[in-house]
Amino acid sequence: MSSESSAMEPVYTIGVGGAAGDGVREAGVHFGAFAERIGCHAFLAFYYPSLIRGGHNYGRVSFSAAPVHSDHAPLDVLVALNADSVRIRRPELKEDGVVIVETKYFDEARAFASEAHALPMADFADQSGAPRAAQSSAAIGALAYMVGLEREEFLRLSETIFGDLVGGRDCNTQVALRGYDHARDFGFPVRTQMRSQKCVGCVGSLVEGNKAVAKGFLSAGLEFYIGYPMTPSTSILHFLAKEAVRGRVKVIHPEDEIAVANSALGIAYAGKRVAVGTASGGFALMQEAFSFAGISELPVAFAISQRTGPATGVATHTGQSDLRFILHAGHGEFPRLLIAPGDVDECYEAGVAALTLAWKYQIPAIVLLDKHISESHQTSCVLMEETRVSEFPRWERRDGETYKRYCITDSGVSPLAFPGQPGASVKATSYEHDEFGIATDEPEKVLAMQEKRWRKAIGLRSEFANWETVKVSGDLESDTAILFWGSTKGAVMEAAKYLSHTPRLVQIIWMEPMNEGRVKEALAGATRIVAVEGNHNAQLAGLVREKTGITVTETILKYDSEPFEPMSLAKELNRRLSEH
Repeated sequence: MSSESSAMEPVYTIGVGGAAGDGVREAGVHFGAFAERIGCHAFLAFYYPSLIRGGHNYGRVSFSAAPVHSDHAPLDVLVALNADSVRIRRPELKEDGVVIVETKYFDEARAFASEAHALPMADFADQSGAPRAAQSSAAIGALAYMVGLEREEFLRLSETIFGDLVGGRDCNTQVALRGYDHARDFGFPVRTQMRSQKCVGCVGSLVEGNKAVAKGFLSAGLEFYIGYPMTPSTSILHFLAKEAVRGRVKVIHPEDEIAVANSALGIAYAGKRVAVGTASGGFALMQEAFSFAGISELPVAFAISQRTGPATGVATHTGQSDLRFILHAGHGEFPRLLIAPGDVDECYEAGVAALTLAWKYQIPAIVLLDKHISESHQTSCVLMEETRVSEFPRWERRDGETYKRYCITDSGVSPLAFPGQPGASVKATSYEHDEFGIATDEPEKVLAMQEKRWRKAIGLRSEFANWETVKVSGDLESDTAILFWGSTKGAVMEAAKYLSHTPRLVQIIWMEPMNEGRVKEALAGATRIVAVEGNHNAQLAGLVREKTGITVTETILKYDSEPFEPMSLAKELNRRLSEH
């Protein structure tokens, strides 16, 4: 099935490449904003090495009138800020694709792409008094001409495209207008089909996965955020630091990840809603503190973003190899919540759920991300500014009553009091303890406290009715099911558009506790289950077998540090589906 089929809206892709420091990330955000301003849904992903300067940095924006769940490799337009980007990305260009290259690299680029068009982006930035990082705005202007926008129409759009990014709105607009005029005067090819679309459904705003999680935390009443910058979680810290300047939240950047987790425990103990952000390597350093949260029943939300491991691994690339590690994090047994969202809307909901339920059940809660979803941007139609703060059981003193921090209850949840509250001696300890928080090794008391904590798992399972834990789409009657989780959702949903026949699509969002009944219902009648995962050991497939007894019949696994590409995945799925 072709992407040009009348059965679906076509997807167009713009790539922008350069070296670290050339403003590639900002350029990608500009192109994504441009796609939305001409009435499209967009998905923007970034690819870059672990270098401060140099290397090949690349952003890819795929857009369509219909929702786009992942970026596509085939390029309609390649914007190259250096010749190396043409050499590397030229094979991805479609037959009628266009290359726009910085003029000083034009002669070199022609060796790789005869269809290249020169655009003096650096000169236009200098002439406009803009920083060199704003040079790619000229390509935005050239693209506006190519898709058939009138100059005045583009000028109006540019006021919302550039916003407060590097160089300021006015400087970027001047660079862009020079690019528009150059494309018009030098006869750049016109591609009006890239904007002659009627949008399907809502077009909202372009949101990064990390930012969506942070907004979810804020909606749930976040008061403190503690973070140490570690790719790919760092932009949570950056975003919330800006919110701290506006007075919405307090943000602390301690000296290392161990200090991050321990600081969060102290803040939760003091009665403030707190979240922590890190990569899975940083979370490895937090294991003792994580277990402390479990036994002391301190509510902390963790946002953990995976990258390719083990150890430092491929620090700026993606993977899904840490599901089992995060699922069993910390020593000892204690209940926890683990949510793995698959798109930006789910990232927001996961942030809300993690902080809300951490406080409701006094447990550590985790939002499990990976680089591809953390640092990619996607069009969202969800209102991410609403307040959804929930209450938790508080202790109120009665005459003669002595506060029991770990009072044994039917639900396992004890009423909370905080230091300084009259009549309350509030204990938090890493030792096993009695109801007052006094250390104990008496078997009867140890057993009672273990069972108290595990009764919270019953309450957590009751939350299945309130949150989406499993999603099913596609042909619900198909005997073939595609099973997936996390950021792989994007490629699966895009690939499904190009399959010879539509299978059942089953996404698991809550990993712990897993909604086994819903999973069994979602897979009922499927004689063929294909798990698509970004790891070597098919970790979700194994978890489903462990929890439900259902065996995945085959797998499509990717562990080369890159996310699945939709068209490549569609080709492989079609090959598999044609075998039976």
